[in-house]
Amino acid sequence: MKLTLITAMLAATALLAGCKDAGPAKPETTALSDSAGNAAALTLTVYKTPSCGCCKKWVLHLEQQGVVAHTKNYDDLSGIKARYGISPQYYSCHTAVSEQGYAFEGHIPAKYIRQFLAESHPDAIGLSVPAMPLGSPGMEVEDRFMPYDILLLNKDGSASVYAHISDASMQ
Repeated sequence: MKLTLITAMLAATALLAGCKDAGPAKPETTALSDSAGNAAALTLTVYKTPSCGCCKKWVLHLEQQGVVAHTKNYDDLSGIKARYGISPQYYSCHTAVSEQGYAFEGHIPAKYIRQFLAESHPDAIGLSVPAMPLGSPGMEVEDRFMPYDILLLNKDGSASVYAHISDASMQ
């Protein structure tokens, strides 16, 4: 268990160190809306490091989906992640927080954040896409894509699969 946690932390550190600005994200053409067809207002505070290019691309993805993103730069995000109850095995390179206090860790597509916030999750702290899956919003590299899970994080420290993203069209 201890070796697995150390390995996970080293892998996360390596991923974060490799987070470079690779240019602008591919433009999204669909806007998300509420049940009445109106653009639903959503504001997130995004905690990120100042030089992380993939974080900047994820924020661009949010904005293209009508999300208002207020960024706050920190050199060390471990205190932010601890404040919102995110365990190290669920870490990614940035943490976003909704006005309701839910945490969204990593490269989660905006539509799943909206879906989560429209549902009732009294025992949840939020969602996570651990690490930085290739092809997730902000991690686009040509047409390459790696399937990934969006995890539902619970207050008791447990997690379950909220959504499985098997191809880029699901984002």
